[in-house]
Amino acid sequence: MSFLVLLFCIGIQVYLTSKKVSPFLSLLLVAIVAGLCLGMEPSTLIKSMEKGVGSTLGGLVLIVCLGSILGKILEVSGAAECITSALIKAFGTKYIQWAVMIAGVCIGIPLYYNAGFVILIPLIFMITRKTQLPLLYIALPMAASLSVTHCFLPPHPGPVLLVNTFHADMGLTLMYGLIIGLPAIVIGGPILGRYFKSYTTALPQLYTKEILNTNQSAPSLIVSLIIALLPVCLIALSVIAHYTLSDGVLKSSIDFVGDSTIALLLTVLLALYVFGIRKSIEITVQMQWITDAIAGVSMVLLIITSGGVFKQVLIDSGTADTISSISSSMEIHPLVFGWLVTAMIRLAIGSATVSGITAAGIVSPLLATNTAIHPELMVLAIGAGSVFGSHINDSGFWMFKEYLGLTIKETFLSWSLMESVISVIGLIGVLLLELVI
Repeated sequence: MSFLVLLFCIGIQVYLTSKKVSPFLSLLLVAIVAGLCLGMEPSTLIKSMEKGVGSTLGGLVLIVCLGSILGKILEVSGAAECITSALIKAFGTKYIQWAVMIAGVCIGIPLYYNAGFVILIPLIFMITRKTQLPLLYIALPMAASLSVTHCFLPPHPGPVLLVNTFHADMGLTLMYGLIIGLPAIVIGGPILGRYFKSYTTALPQLYTKEILNTNQSAPSLIVSLIIALLPVCLIALSVIAHYTLSDGVLKSSIDFVGDSTIALLLTVLLALYVFGIRKSIEITVQMQWITDAIAGVSMVLLIITSGGVFKQVLIDSGTADTISSISSSMEIHPLVFGWLVTAMIRLAIGSATVSGITAAGIVSPLLATNTAIHPELMVLAIGAGSVFGSHINDSGFWMFKEYLGLTIKETFLSWSLMESVISVIGLIGVLLLELVI
């Protein structure tokens, strides 16, 4: 019954979107329909919706807004164009996908997906304008890199929680994750992106090309890179300190400045000083940058929030539990079982992290009774399953769609396909790695 309701709701969402209804409104309506059809009491449904708003925005709104502000400053100051020119010069137009992929991996390892995405997206737009290459051809390698690092590699919350749950070795998990993840990034990014080289889409106006009209020279590459990569460096420093320093003032201080929100805030303040105050830009102009940046992502935030409401309704209605009970009755290889359970939950509730957490509770008894299973591989199998088939109940789906200005069909054909390819390649990598360790 839950599957039928889920399919019905997905059908409604696709229909409403095809009729140009705002996804913000349509997702809220679909969430209400889903909750009522799944037997939720109206009062419980309302509480679930409120919880979905809080849980989605709580870890998202500041990161998205600050990241968007930083992206806007890099854009209007000319820093993004400086970095773009250096990448194109170093790799050439022929290999620009690999430059974007490398940037995505470097930023994606220490940074959460959302933070990495909003930092890199202005660069993607700038490269697209400068090279006149299709947007999806450039964007997919970036998205694949961020997706793989988020779901496969510590120190991201999903993999870390799974490592702790299964008592896996953190170092081995990271090493195996890189071995499995890099091929998944290459296939889901540059290789899949080639199929979109002749697929043209209109470039969205989220970041418009408005370089400062001042007498100041363009920023240097060194300064531009320092500002762009400072959040990554601060967060990476925090990760290193977590594993190398003992508890104390130094460690707590580094942990504080290495928090994603604080790191972005400090970088925004520094960027305003370097690209604004030092260039004698009026404070009103600098504040207008901030206003424009937040206005540009306001609807994106609302749509992502609606997706979070839908996800929470599916969780609170017990849909994940139903799927888990069905999957538990199957006789299948433990690693494939872990991937399959996670993939099914992912399709139902949207969140990669929640899917992994839910699957961990189902799969953990298998590790207790079967000592031949490497816990590190189970972490990665579940991580692979957690990215399968992203669709309308996933905030990442809507972020990719709205930032890139795609239709829902285009998002299914690009983002959803990419996530599924990464997931399947990840599972194959886990099974091959099991044969040699």
